Amino acid sequence: MKNNRWLAVIAALIIVAPFLASSPADARAGAGGSSGSRGGKTNQAPEPTQTAPTAKPVERSTTPAQKPAAATPASAAAQPGGFMSRNPFLSGLMGGMLGAGLIGMMFGGGFAGGLGGASGMLGLLVQLLLIGGLAYLAVRLWRARSGAPAQAAGPAHAYAAATPPAAEPLMARQSLGLGAGTGAAALAGSASAQLAIAAEDYTAFETLLAGVQAAYSKGDLAKLRGLATPEMLGYFSEELSANASRGVENRIEAVKLEQGDLSEAWSEASLDYATVAMRFSMIDVTRTLADGKIVAGSDTARSEATEIWTFLRSRGGNWILSAIQQT
Repeated sequence: MKNNRWLAVIAALIIVAPFLASSPADARAGAGGSSGSRGGKTNQAPEPTQTAPTAKPVERSTTPAQKPAAATPASAAAQPGGFMSRNPFLSGLMGGMLGAGLIGMMFGGGFAGGLGGASGMLGLLVQLLLIGGLAYLAVRLWRARSGAPAQAAGPAHAYAAATPPAAEPLMARQSLGLGAGTGAAALAGSASAQLAIAAEDYTAFETLLAGVQAAYSKGDLAKLRGLATPEMLGYFSEELSANASRGVENRIEAVKLEQGDLSEAWSEASLDYATVAMRFSMIDVTRTLADGKIVAGSDTARSEATEIWTFLRSRGGNWILSAIQQT
């Protein structure tokens, strides 16, 4: 009997273990990990804020990782060669004449080719002048090639000096506590250096936070379609399907934004992006579909979470959710 009793306890633990392992912080929309897209910044860490000094990197995204462009052989082939390489006939002729004079010296005929008298002296002078000309030409070519990189570097340096330094922050970052009665308007103390964020934008961010959680709680994919990108809608659909397979449902109610910081805001092509760190509280509870038994969270005690949400909009359009990152 004792053995059977222990076997029953072990079997019960195996059945409920998946639910016990899932904490309230892992039940809300997007809490399964860091996913989505932040445009060209998808593979970059968001700017730190007081609300969220660090963020986990995006683990799932349809945006491919950007790789540095490799140098192509064509760039090396485009560089012009020296005078000798561009004029093979002249270089061969001069090399032959110089070689003939050296061979004559080796066999006792003299560098001038064995000519005697005035003609010999004249030939010697001609060859000396030829050698001097070759030396002069070589010095000029060497000076020209050594001075070319310095001239090319001049305009590039001037252009770089005119570009704003990359280390300059894209926006002023400020900790923005949201107490009772302050609402989203308290977020409006920060603005992007590239994209101005107005009070109505912060109101939209807070509305989206509550709207996404409410639609996810109801399993309303049609509603989520108007609040998030198709990519995020796909991730939410996977999470809801996993809950249905496990025979549970997650309810999120009374979402309240407690504190928020604007991390960064920028524009790419025809899209605007804004990344916001948010600490919010809620009623987060997971029940079994069969009997409504609570397997995670509480229907009375509020839980709290801190996440980094990225929103996007087309020019003149409405903000929608584009990514969620965990801290």
